[in-house]
Amino acid sequence: MMVCLTRVWQRGSVFAARLRKQDCGVTELPVKYFSTKTLLQIPGMEYQDAICTLNTLQTNASVLKQVRQERGHLQLQLHAMKGFLERAGLTVEELDCLNIIHVTGTKGKGSTCAFTEQILRSYGFRTGFYSSPHLVQVRERIRINGQPIGKELFTKYFWQVYARLDETKDAHGGMPAYFRFLTILAFHVFLQEKVDVAVIEVGIGGAYDCTNIIRRPWVCGISSLGIDHTQILGDTIEKIAWQKGGIFKPGVPAFTVKQPEEALVVLKDRAKELKCPLWVCPELEEYQTDCGHLHLGLAGQHQHSNASLALQLSHTWLQKRCLPDEIFLPTSGETAVIPQATCFTPSPIMVKGLADTKWPGRTQKLRHGPITYFMDGAHTMRSMQACVHWFRENSAQHERNASESVARVLLFNATGERDSAAMLKLLVPCQFDFAVFCPNIADAVASCNADQQNFNVSVDNMLTRCLHNERSWHLHNPTGNKVNTLIHDSLPLLPEKNTDTLVFPCVLSALQWISQGRDSLLPDPAGQAFPVKPSVAAKAALLRDATQIHVLITGSLHLVGGVLKHLDQSLSK
Repeated sequence: MMVCLTRVWQRGSVFAARLRKQDCGVTELPVKYFSTKTLLQIPGMEYQDAICTLNTLQTNASVLKQVRQERGHLQLQLHAMKGFLERAGLTVEELDCLNIIHVTGTKGKGSTCAFTEQILRSYGFRTGFYSSPHLVQVRERIRINGQPIGKELFTKYFWQVYARLDETKDAHGGMPAYFRFLTILAFHVFLQEKVDVAVIEVGIGGAYDCTNIIRRPWVCGISSLGIDHTQILGDTIEKIAWQKGGIFKPGVPAFTVKQPEEALVVLKDRAKELKCPLWVCPELEEYQTDCGHLHLGLAGQHQHSNASLALQLSHTWLQKRCLPDEIFLPTSGETAVIPQATCFTPSPIMVKGLADTKWPGRTQKLRHGPITYFMDGAHTMRSMQACVHWFRENSAQHERNASESVARVLLFNATGERDSAAMLKLLVPCQFDFAVFCPNIADAVASCNADQQNFNVSVDNMLTRCLHNERSWHLHNPTGNKVNTLIHDSLPLLPEKNTDTLVFPCVLSALQWISQGRDSLLPDPAGQAFPVKPSVAAKAALLRDATQIHVLITGSLHLVGGVLKHLDQSLSK
């Protein structure tokens, strides 16, 4: 890791200076006159160099603290973002040309964006899609026509933006933090690649999020609201709804899925305050089609509201594209309830778009021989409830088709301020044979695979959290054998308890033990770097003898990303 960073520090400044030298005819101009059309590519710079340099901007913990301190000063944050944008050679006026669909929510906003992007791409439009977080590679966050931008393209555009910001950092207050930089980069990419529409997913909240520098989106959407990021957004559904409603813009149509009543009241007031026309989406089952029930490419009942929201967003965008003079009137302040959106008949292209949508890491299944991996990055109480329902329904269906025994394994991790104990309690009824815990570290071998490196949390803190999660599971599920851990030296070993749990130091070692050599994509556990104690090896007999192994991986999208790095090699190319 340190070798990688040192190499980047040495080469990064050289390449940034080189770009400035090549572009010397422009850098003498004031920032407001920068033009993205003049930016040049840096030949010879590698993708991993760009990612390692990007990682030097990982100051998320301090940035979040600053956000909390400045919660009442929205304009300070948006003003800072505007300054970074201009230093990169962009203006907020240019963003108006991206024909943006802006989406926020607590859960489901990424899936909503995926549905929306697929529908509009199915119509033949050139789409841009900005999302977070990434699973395996950073460039997944910035997509053109549904595909992550290529490494060469990412590298070219990264250094164009980085050089602009780097050359002005001393005079204008440093570099933007990680997410702010990627947001600016996404805008730059979409403008350079001349997309017809940009689907932009909010990072955290809405009002204070750096994506909210957008002035004139074509339409806005709010997916399901719940309790998350409470230190930033507030600890009640009303406070969170106020933050999410901050993306509303005067005269810009907005849609929300059905929400708790107290949240709808706040959203209605925000829409009135910001002179924004707002509608509630109908249930998916209310849409009439010639082909019967709509089929979704994403599994789970909870995806129905996301799909309905996507239909309204794409339909409204298409109306504006085809009928640009149509005026959307603000929601009347005297109306007792938010009106329901029109339940139109989806076109065959829309129906196909919903069915073709893919969004890795969300209610995703991978079958590798006798092992079926069920992956869902659920990390809130409501999303975990949906995950449990999806897993139990699908696993039971698989088990009915199995001729002999099926072993169930939970692979879990949770990070940040989230209540992992409460989420684990929801998972107990799934009747797992093993509960396995590991940090969001893909493998224990240090390398320059910088896409999944996180410098905001120490390894010791990550491992401590895993042991805490194991203890929480034991409290909720006190029957079984005894605890085992493969974490050595860094932390004391847990005392033996009556529970079926194991703790591993990284994702790969956990997957190796779970698969017991039965997944050809994973190295045989006999060759893993961490020796397995006899008591742990003895437990594996059930996994070796089972006809099928069902593995639920949940609690964190970053954990799912670490798993996919090893299970889906196409995501690492």
